[in-house]
Amino acid sequence: MLSKKIANSELAIMLIFSAVVLTMPIWLAPIGAGYPDLLQKFAIFGLFAIGYNILFGMTGYLSFGHAAFLGVGSYAAVWSFKLLTMNVLPAVLFGVLFSGAFAFLIGYVSLRRSGIYFSILTLAFAQMSYNLAYSVLTPITNGETGLQLTNKDPRIIDSLLSSEPVIGLPSTVLFGIKMSGYSGFYFCAVVLILGFFIALRISRSPFGLVLKGIKSNQTRMKFTGFNTRPYMITAFVISGMYAGLAGSLMAVTDPLAGAERMQWTASGEVVLMTILGGVGTLIGPVLGAGLIKYFENIFSAFNDRALHELFAFLPDGVENLFVTIVSPFVGEGWHLTLGVLFMIIIVFLPGGIIQGIERINNRFFKKSSSAKSDSNES
Repeated sequence: MLSKKIANSELAIMLIFSAVVLTMPIWLAPIGAGYPDLLQKFAIFGLFAIGYNILFGMTGYLSFGHAAFLGVGSYAAVWSFKLLTMNVLPAVLFGVLFSGAFAFLIGYVSLRRSGIYFSILTLAFAQMSYNLAYSVLTPITNGETGLQLTNKDPRIIDSLLSSEPVIGLPSTVLFGIKMSGYSGFYFCAVVLILGFFIALRISRSPFGLVLKGIKSNQTRMKFTGFNTRPYMITAFVISGMYAGLAGSLMAVTDPLAGAERMQWTASGEVVLMTILGGVGTLIGPVLGAGLIKYFENIFSAFNDRALHELFAFLPDGVENLFVTIVSPFVGEGWHLTLGVLFMIIIVFLPGGIIQGIERINNRFFKKSSSAKSDSNES
């Protein structure tokens, strides 16, 4: 009976989540976020944040180096496009496998420490990876220029299957469907839904319960004779594979890879996404990723001209006053708005946006339930 209820709840969660994700072009259009490039970013970074939450949210281990796996996934995918085929499935597979192997190496060393020492180790590995990609491994990464497609690439599988010459640079495809525009978004959206489902199953599995136990009190688990290290390494590898999957999707929608994807700022960004949305929740990191990417791509586009158009209904003096007050928080100053929002979340809603939604829901639910009980009594 209990397992049936759990299965029904998971089915309901997946149906709602899938419907919301697949209809994003419709309900995001009124706020200017319904175009394909931004929708792809919502899906890709939502997936990145979901994977990061498996490590940080479930175990409490704060990594500052997940951008390294994002970069490895991108490089592996682009090399798949260059050497094998423009079909996205092998690229995604190689991105996940290479990032998972790289995550195992870094996790094996980093997880010998915990707390701030673990965070510093992951940051150090990420910065080393960035420097290697930028200046040392240039035959593989093409250095600061980045790895890009060229007409001289062998693309062995495509060459065997087709004898027709390709004019210009080829596009990434999924069995003939070009992965650009809305088709690219829907491919990323389907992968996001699958990634969310896997994370949901992990969180409700015995493995997920062990990870939550590690976050609650790892020392006590060790004292009882429980070996937590294999679980920690597995969680780290899964989280790294999610990051590699996100990196490969970035290459699918825009077939190039650069060292900037491995910078510490990219690692810090996914930390912000997870905290803003709600650490340890399933949907919270997705909301945080969407919020930050909306600020970065839409809020940052506001300039004085757009503000004057927005406040045009006000008298001239008041209009100019509002533009003067608001302008430091938009355009190039969007980071200031994001910083203020982050401070508000940390101070008043340490559980993130999800905690705020739960508070609103509880308040209204309690009011409606109390009103219903009063009416029944009368």
